[in-house]
Amino acid sequence: MNDPFEHLEEMRARSLEGGGQARIDAQHEKGKLTARERIELLVDPGSFVEVDRYVTHRCRDFGMDAEKNAILGDGVVVGSARIGGRPVYLFSQDFTVFGGSLSETHAAKICKVMDLAVKMGVPVVGLNDSGGARIQEGVVSLGGYADIFLRNTLASGVVPQISAIMGPCAGGAVYSPSITDFVAMVEGTSFMHITGPDVVKTVTHEDVTSEELGGARVHSTKSGVAHFTSPDDASCLMLVRELLSYLPLNNAEDPPFVETGDDPDRAEPALDEIVPESSNQPYDMKQVVELVVDDGKFFEVHEAFARNIIVGFGRLAGRVVGIVGNQPAHLAGVLDIQASLKGARFIRFCDAFNIPLVTFEDVPGFLPGRDQEHAGIITHGAKLLYAYCEATVPKLTVITRKAYGGAYDVMSSKHIRGDVNLAWPGAEIAVMGAEGAAKIVFRREINAADDPVAAEAELVAKYRERFNNPYIAAGLGYVDDVIMPRDTRPALIRALELCGRKRDANPAKKHGNIPL
Repeated sequence: MNDPFEHLEEMRARSLEGGGQARIDAQHEKGKLTARERIELLVDPGSFVEVDRYVTHRCRDFGMDAEKNAILGDGVVVGSARIGGRPVYLFSQDFTVFGGSLSETHAAKICKVMDLAVKMGVPVVGLNDSGGARIQEGVVSLGGYADIFLRNTLASGVVPQISAIMGPCAGGAVYSPSITDFVAMVEGTSFMHITGPDVVKTVTHEDVTSEELGGARVHSTKSGVAHFTSPDDASCLMLVRELLSYLPLNNAEDPPFVETGDDPDRAEPALDEIVPESSNQPYDMKQVVELVVDDGKFFEVHEAFARNIIVGFGRLAGRVVGIVGNQPAHLAGVLDIQASLKGARFIRFCDAFNIPLVTFEDVPGFLPGRDQEHAGIITHGAKLLYAYCEATVPKLTVITRKAYGGAYDVMSSKHIRGDVNLAWPGAEIAVMGAEGAAKIVFRREINAADDPVAAEAELVAKYRERFNNPYIAAGLGYVDDVIMPRDTRPALIRALELCGRKRDANPAKKHGNIPL
């Protein structure tokens, strides 16, 4: 204590100890990294600047005032750093300290870096590994969660927010990640659920594990809560680094431009052959996307959820774009409730952060059926429509094959402020497919024919030739041009350059009222 320099070194060393070596070893035995190890992997070497390392909890009840419980940092490591040379604020919960439980001071540290992130206009990354609210502090810890939720909400659409779930995240704690823009989970060691297995057992008499209730697989495939999953901590952190490389620092900046050696005028003959001759045959829209974007690199989001629509990031001539595409290889690319929610959420993120939207359209319509109707396909499908209508970023659309019914309107059509709308020569833009339409329009002729089957085939062909092609829409100005598939990349890049200075706005209002 006589030498302030020595005392500083001692205090800094204490702050690095966390819950002690035994608990650090236990963390490693579970296949998990510590809070500080995660930060070291995530950020650029030597760039992390910690704040509030000397904070301790203020609880004096239940023996918490004992000196052994005065652990520096109070279970969360917070500060600023650089990722890919660009600034971020972050927090990393330390499970070795009271199970990473959230106390008054723990929450205050997180709130501090969130406030700083908004003030400085940089992303905030949360590495979550916590047993929940610290029981010894009662309502104070609950209030800490509410403080965080408020900041998540106020920061939404201002700076990107990314959550990595790297351990337990239960009870009220799950609401903070769910408000953030992207959630990544680690397979086998992380879970999210409102109520744990014991409560479920008591209330419903159902035996279920935390993994079955809210593991990475459940949330990436069924609930859609998780956008990404990774096999371990290290790969999860590398994914977060890559995700950030596509995002702007805040809503007043553009996404980062990256020079590419991929020729912007590159034609891709393989696209001419990718759509099958039969309109009922599937193909993989991801292949279309990869053939168009720079260097074939498509960073997919929500890959395992609602696979009948694809969303993610790519670049065109170095500029980041958000990509939305119907996926004919799954459920024929039909729009259902989950696909609508997935697409709407992604579109609204891109619009909030100045990321142009490129839509690849091949959609037979909305999924019919009692289950979909009873579950609210009307309002959920309207969310996708609302998101496209609301978006003011550049919106480019390529109709590769089907654009049927109301789904044609929804998928960034000219009628809802699509900026550049293109179609391939085989595109079918109509109320419905030729077979269904002909049976309705020519019902009398078919029924009166000597050979109804032959008559129907002839009339279907007639209808297809007359209506199921892109030239009717092009003649009305609903499609700007019909292009060869091989020319899709250069056409989109030219359109993107043209729209780069786009200025559009919505009527002045506090906010819209998105469908339920």
